[in-house]
Amino acid sequence: MSTLVAEEKKVVSIHNPEGKVMTNKPKWLRVKLPTGKEYRDVRKIVSEHKLHTICESGNCPNMGECWGEGTATFMILGNICTRSCGFCSVATGRPDKADPFEPLRVAKSVKLMGVKHCVITSVDRDDLKDGGSIVWADTVKAVRRLSPDTTMETLIPDFRGIWENLQRIIDVHPEIVSHNLETVRRLTKQVRIQAKYDRSLEVLFRLKKGGMTTKSGVMLGLGETNEEVLETMDDLRSVGVDILTLGQYLQPTPKHLPVEEFVTPERFEEYREIALQKGFRFVESGPLVRSSYHAEKHIEK
Repeated sequence: MSTLVAEEKKVVSIHNPEGKVMTNKPKWLRVKLPTGKEYRDVRKIVSEHKLHTICESGNCPNMGECWGEGTATFMILGNICTRSCGFCSVATGRPDKADPFEPLRVAKSVKLMGVKHCVITSVDRDDLKDGGSIVWADTVKAVRRLSPDTTMETLIPDFRGIWENLQRIIDVHPEIVSHNLETVRRLTKQVRIQAKYDRSLEVLFRLKKGGMTTKSGVMLGLGETNEEVLETMDDLRSVGVDILTLGQYLQPTPKHLPVEEFVTPERFEEYREIALQKGFRFVESGPLVRSSYHAEKHIEK
């Protein structure tokens, strides 16, 4: 703990009352522009099959790297979310009707791309009685049918705590099921306006009870303290979470929450070591880490 306190002096603190997009990012947050044949091939498949990816909708800084390696995180149930989280760049509004043919389109694309480990996520669909869980289950089944050797990670919403909807995910048993806590308890109401910290913990608890390998992610730089980060780790371990990702929050637009600090790579590494000591099986921790970053390594673990 004393090392973390000393390390905090190295953090690039940001005071941003006007909520402006930060331009003075430290050097460790610089990424290369997407290039290369592999990147173009993935973009072509995504476009031709009318797929949505969180890589694009979420402005992921690793899109060039991941697409360059022939991998992408598919986003099902459209690209308009019914929630308005303070950190997320996915559009908020009234979504279109769920597309019953989407599971097959995703599955065909997974097969076409030769994906060995597939990551799937979705917007929140609070407008649907089933929360989109039927399309979720059908997508997992379709991928398994067309690509039986492909493993899957599903990054799911909380389904508003309607547990029969969550059970549909458990029933199709993806290799990894992820649900992000996103931030510490104190900041949840500000960061995830329609979500609840304890409800997310309950989701992860029920997934573990259902026999799932579970995963969760937390963003840093929103104003949390070191003690709160460690308490969040303990909360996640208390419900049996196996895999943890820690990454730097980046403000997508002036309308979103401002960055309060840029956490150094050294501090991320120390958090990684502490998390492993607390019992997580695998920890991905770094400024550019996002939920699905290096997801293929998580399945190996």
